[in-house]
Amino acid sequence: LLDGVTGSGKTEVYLALIEQVLAQGKQALLLVPEIGLAPQTVRRLRERLGVAVEVLHSNLAEGDRARAWLRARAGTARVILGTRSAIFTPLPQAGLIIVDEEHDGSYKQQDGFRYHARDLAVVRARALGVPVLLGSGTPSLESLANAEASRYRQLHLRARPGAVRAPQVQIIDIRAQRLQHGLSPALLSAVAETIGRGEQALVFRNRRGYAPVLLCHACGWHAECPSCQRPLTLHAGRRQLICHHCDRRQHVPTACPACGAAELTAQGHGTERLEEALLARFPDVPVLRVDRETTRRKDAFDEILASLADERPAILVGTQMLAKGHDLPNLTLVAIVGVDEGLHSVDFRAEERLAQLVVQVAGRAGRARKPGHVLLQTHQPDHPLLRNLLAHGYAATARELLAERRLTGLPPFSHQVLLRAEATAREAVDAFLAAAHAALPADAALQIAGPMPAPMALRAGRQRGQLLIESTSRTALRNVLRPWQQALGALPLARKVRWSLDVDPVDLY
Repeated sequence: LLDGVTGSGKTEVYLALIEQVLAQGKQALLLVPEIGLAPQTVRRLRERLGVAVEVLHSNLAEGDRARAWLRARAGTARVILGTRSAIFTPLPQAGLIIVDEEHDGSYKQQDGFRYHARDLAVVRARALGVPVLLGSGTPSLESLANAEASRYRQLHLRARPGAVRAPQVQIIDIRAQRLQHGLSPALLSAVAETIGRGEQALVFRNRRGYAPVLLCHACGWHAECPSCQRPLTLHAGRRQLICHHCDRRQHVPTACPACGAAELTAQGHGTERLEEALLARFPDVPVLRVDRETTRRKDAFDEILASLADERPAILVGTQMLAKGHDLPNLTLVAIVGVDEGLHSVDFRAEERLAQLVVQVAGRAGRARKPGHVLLQTHQPDHPLLRNLLAHGYAATARELLAERRLTGLPPFSHQVLLRAEATAREAVDAFLAAAHAALPADAALQIAGPMPAPMALRAGRQRGQLLIESTSRTALRNVLRPWQQALGALPLARKVRWSLDVDPVDLY
């Protein structure tokens, strides 16, 4: 486990190791969490190693993927770079497997054939008899627990190279402040100062679209997805309301469907709305939005990042796509908006994810010679997680979160299997889950929660429910799981629902 603060040179370590592997005539596999990181990483690999680099990810044409896979199988591909599915690449002359940003949730395949590419990398490396390197500036609690138990060797990169200082982090208390489109005066002032110095700023908001809710000010009606019973997100540029759960789309009404009033109000702030507000405030500066909407076209992400390379002043507005691995030497200010949502989640992993996100996004600032500055805008300036993170860093925060998990018996100190079921009728879901519960053997080593509705009980018109099984013993879970899976398939009710078993779920929704 290579635990290195953002900007400390983890990629340099990867390159040096791959050089050693190539000198031995062997193959190296490097996994990255996002397709958006692939072009930048390919360039660095080719420039440094001087060999062909095969790329494997879902955006490639089928023919290109097949040819890369065949070259890997033949052993002629020496360096393979890919996203999570690349972990299945054949490696007849394997020498090394590297998982960059190992903490990232993108490594978990959430539907169809479920697997976690990081965990599978460890299993494959053991089977192939080669080293596996897990790298991150904010290691997952699972990997830190493995290091604590001496299953992993942990190496630290605690400083940025040369004279590059870590960015200075400051909390902005926005209680009782008058905000402009969700942005505080202090934040806007800091952006103006950054632009005035000829530098670049990033305003980070992990919510795409214009506004998460469209509301009638007269009667209280709000636009809701009939298939999910969740608010539709307003996308002003497309003049559409889009459900971010099932992708249902509809036109924005000209008047309230409930009372006929013309006064429909956008509530909340997404990246599109922030882009509009910053364009109005800074009309002479390029404002570039980076989210799923603006990067749909092939190479669009790469083109946006390339436009920032000339080091002229600019403002970036983006989601978590910008939190990972990008080097922008003239980016000196990072302003994080919407921190509070991660502090009040029912998901036990929410605080870990928030801490990782804050540190990763903050790591984009001041990566060259210019000092970086990070602003956290929040209504909860005294929250223990934020205070601990700012005062003592990610390592101390992770130790505290691990201690909490140990006390509460949550992963990584216990293991989970989630049985999910969905159908058009709630009765079918409930009946199947009840039968599934009855099919479980009586075992004191197992704790069972449910049957119960999923936290999101309706999605795309289908009723959803689940059964959660936990145990401190992975062996006990494994012994139960295989015969139980067979028993579930034999249930008459199994034909009336769509069901799946998820071992070590990262998302309980």
